[in-house]
Amino acid sequence: MRKFNPNKNIIILLIVVIIVVTTVSITAANRAKDSGTNIVQSAINDTVSVVDKIITAPGRWVTGGVQSVSNLVNTYQENEKLKNEVDQYDEVKQQTKNQAQEIEHLKAELELNQTLTSYQKVTANVITRSPDTWQDMLIVDKGSSDGVEGNMAVMSQKGLIGRVMEVNAHSSKIQLLTSNNKNSNHFPVKISSNKGNSFGVLNNYNIKEQQLIASEITGDQDIKEGDVVQTSGLGGNSPADLPIGTVVKVKPDSYGLNREVYIKPYAQMYDISVVTIVQRMAGAAE
Repeated sequence: MRKFNPNKNIIILLIVVIIVVTTVSITAANRAKDSGTNIVQSAINDTVSVVDKIITAPGRWVTGGVQSVSNLVNTYQENEKLKNEVDQYDEVKQQTKNQAQEIEHLKAELELNQTLTSYQKVTANVITRSPDTWQDMLIVDKGSSDGVEGNMAVMSQKGLIGRVMEVNAHSSKIQLLTSNNKNSNHFPVKISSNKGNSFGVLNNYNIKEQQLIASEITGDQDIKEGDVVQTSGLGGNSPADLPIGTVVKVKPDSYGLNREVYIKPYAQMYDISVVTIVQRMAGAAE
């Protein structure tokens, strides 16, 4: 049997250590000298780099995909939030616009009421104005329980718009001056000019020009553009001196026997939300 010789193994181990140390020293010296790597080390480094890329690539792809999905979800949520904010902004903007218009109408109605200090009056809100009768009538939220009676004059903003045609307990129908109803009880009017007053009757409306038309003009006073038109109070159905509008033009009627006076109304006939019903002269008997 062959005996184990420890001295021989020690010598072999020392030779291997010397070779390794020598190789490492030479490699370090070469790197310090030219800052490069030898062919063996370069091949090893390249191999390790490629293997590292192959091993880590799925991880990087998964991580990148998860991050992209997360970013997409966050972007979607932010877009939805912004859309909701924009919708809310548009809604608030429209509400503000509507409130501003309502305030302007109320201010105009307040100014009108301040000019009607000689009359008893009641303010009402428009609750119905049907598209198919838009030009003829509207319904307000005040009626007989509020002292409203038939044929009372109705004003809005700065001028006359019509009269009460039907009264219920808590609502009333208003016939507008823009109505083409030939059987309606039209207003007698007074046209004030520098040389005196002329009188006539409102009996038509020019839809295209948005102008009231008065005919049956009495007297021969020269009526000019800008002359003021008011109710005359003749006939007893409406108080006198309620403002209607100003003269735009005067021309002969279709028969050439009389004059027609075209009037620009003070009130905005197509944008009415609040009205003032003139009940009677202040202090007049019930």
